[in-house]
Amino acid sequence: MGIANMAVGKNKRISKGKKGGKKKAGDPFLKKEWYDLKAPSIFSVRNFGKTLVTKSAGTKLAVDGLRGRVFEVSLADLNNDEDNAFRKIRLSCEDIQGKNCLTDFHGMDMTRDRLCSLIRKWHTLIESHVDVKTTDGYLLRIFTIGFTQRRPDQVKTTCYAQTSQIRQIRKKMSDIVTAEASKVALRDLVKKFIPESIGKEITKACRGIFPMQNVFIRKVKILKKPKFDITKLMELHGDAADAGAAMVRPEAAEATNALTAEVKATA
Repeated sequence: MGIANMAVGKNKRISKGKKGGKKKAGDPFLKKEWYDLKAPSIFSVRNFGKTLVTKSAGTKLAVDGLRGRVFEVSLADLNNDEDNAFRKIRLSCEDIQGKNCLTDFHGMDMTRDRLCSLIRKWHTLIESHVDVKTTDGYLLRIFTIGFTQRRPDQVKTTCYAQTSQIRQIRKKMSDIVTAEASKVALRDLVKKFIPESIGKEITKACRGIFPMQNVFIRKVKILKKPKFDITKLMELHGDAADAGAAMVRPEAAEATNALTAEVKATA
């Protein structure tokens, strides 16, 4: 007979399957919990979303997983204004109170489609960037963008600015941004960014050099933040949660300070 009998007791692994066995796949969302995101009081919509985090287990706290998270939100959602849909606001989670994540301004950007729609042929694109320190210690890098404009009665197809004019415009841009940003706190500066007041000011100032159009603060980056201060954050959120609750039971009139009573007795 050509068939060989297999030895009994050999190849034990065949029947048992893989070593360690297959781990039962559990639902990862059972280990997670939801937190509400709160925007600073400078925006009209305060609750702008929710975020997930793994629940606290042992030394690993959920709070540590949330602190420092950056969220990118459209300004249209934060202010209920569709005209500002091209603005992207970055908010970073600074502190957690209960199930609320208190955020602060972390940067600003423009959507790509809006940026592309501004670029035209036969016009000069002028960009500048400047590093500015606000009064409350934030170091920002502010990027500005602008385009030359055709005069109303212009016959010439193109409206290119000369290199010397571009240099002058760029200097004017940097000077205005520095002057506007270095005199105020970050909170007030964000209020200036939203209505594009700095862009309008640059357009007005550059009129004598070359007519400008579509002047925007393209991007804002935070390079350095001051030491975290909870009182300033609470001020920014306009919450009086930690102001202390009113006493339920009024204090009795005769319950005077023992030292005061002693002083009165000796007098």
